[in-house]
Amino acid sequence: MTTETLDTPAAADGGDEQSDTRQFVTFLVGGEVFAVDMAPVQEIIRVPDVVRVPLAPRTLDGLSNLRGRVLPIISLRRIFGFAEQEHDDSTRAVVIDMGQALGFVVDRVASVINVEPAQIEGVDSLRGTIDSELLTGILKDVGGYPMVMILDFGRLIAQEFAEIAQIARSPGAAAAVGESDGEDEADSDELQLVSFSVAGQEYAIDISSVQEIVQVPENIVHVPNSSAHVLGLMTLRERLLPLVSLRSLFSLPAREIDEGSRVVVVALGSAAVGVVTDSVSEVLRVPRDVVDAMPALMARDGDMADINQICRLDGGKRLVSIIAADNMFRHSVVKDALTTVSTMNDDARDDVLDEDGNDDEEQVVVFRLADGEFGVPIDSVQEIVRIPDELTHVPKAPPFVEGVINLRGSVLPVIDQRKRLDLPPLERNDRQRIMVFLLAGVRTGFIVDAVTEVLKVPRTAIEASPRLSGEQSRLLGRVANLEKQKRMIQFIEPAHLIDDADRESLAGLGG
Repeated sequence: MTTETLDTPAAADGGDEQSDTRQFVTFLVGGEVFAVDMAPVQEIIRVPDVVRVPLAPRTLDGLSNLRGRVLPIISLRRIFGFAEQEHDDSTRAVVIDMGQALGFVVDRVASVINVEPAQIEGVDSLRGTIDSELLTGILKDVGGYPMVMILDFGRLIAQEFAEIAQIARSPGAAAAVGESDGEDEADSDELQLVSFSVAGQEYAIDISSVQEIVQVPENIVHVPNSSAHVLGLMTLRERLLPLVSLRSLFSLPAREIDEGSRVVVVALGSAAVGVVTDSVSEVLRVPRDVVDAMPALMARDGDMADINQICRLDGGKRLVSIIAADNMFRHSVVKDALTTVSTMNDDARDDVLDEDGNDDEEQVVVFRLADGEFGVPIDSVQEIVRIPDELTHVPKAPPFVEGVINLRGSVLPVIDQRKRLDLPPLERNDRQRIMVFLLAGVRTGFIVDAVTEVLKVPRTAIEASPRLSGEQSRLLGRVANLEKQKRMIQFIEPAHLIDDADRESLAGLGG
């Protein structure tokens, strides 16, 4: 059999002839074409804004906020030693879960393909720009490319991020590929679509409306007195998501959900609905001149005006119906399901508040360093003082000590926190402050760019930071992900600001 993208009725129907095939996501980095097994791929997103992480490997761009999750973003170009390149409209982050979710920046995602086992070759004969130890095999003549290298992300993570490799384990059931971010592409001469099959017909939704794609869960909660179009509710990242059957919505023949079925999570603003499809085909980039409005005689008014465009591919031999996400959310069935979910989520939040009260918060002092926000427990800060005009430099003092000051008759060693965290130096200015901590009995001051506020952070917003290096995980072990405020505050553990050996040197300076 030949390799084929999942855009044919045979592939969509999930017959036995496809049982031995494997799915891969293909993408480009630095002119080279790579593939990754579909199983650990959670989704595909635009490259988000990131918060830089001190003491992390240089291949890490930073941490991002992905719908309430903290996601490390990693540059594959840096890992492979390729030249840096500005992100453009094609740049994507492929989110892969190898025990911890990580986003890998690629130049462009090509497609999702189906490959027969016989078409996967070894890497013994490969002599290219990429270390063959990072590859598990080669795909020949697939997806329109003569050769595609299969990346071993488990080995890549072990090589670049030892701390992550220690907790990485075999991935569970396959997720799928999706994308988020509602960035407007009106000025582009192309549309990017996620295509999927239902009853042998091909449909698509603009990728900007697709939040992610997941497997149909084993447990679906059925809602009494709901429309037949609504299959029920599933839990997705601690939120309830209504599931709507496209087969039922479009009056197509019913079919049992199987392993090939997928839930396409379509979002509009803060609302989201799961659209159940027979299978996901691929990510399409199509010129706008092959997309036509639905003919007036075929357009349907009212609740069923979901399809508003037709895409003509392969010279018109392949027609893809484009579903308008905003029309779908105006559908009475979808609106009713979202209302039910909103009520249930509000009740759940009220129950949590009733049980836990409003005291489940942590009070921290927030300060800035470079372009990042950091926090320390308020009870760990003894005081905050201005930097004097001059610091006294002590001969033969440890290199990390900026100098000492006289603080009400006591000698206070002062450390530049930027140096401690390997950040670029900054000239002295009026906004800088010295934060004073008591570390193992030694009062020590740390220079920060500015102290901004004392903040109460809900404990529900605090989570463990991704383990990117030993020193980073000890010093910056937690992060507050304030999604509504679009802020991410990295928590510093004061006890690890100074190593045990350095504390002895500081004790000799203090007085």
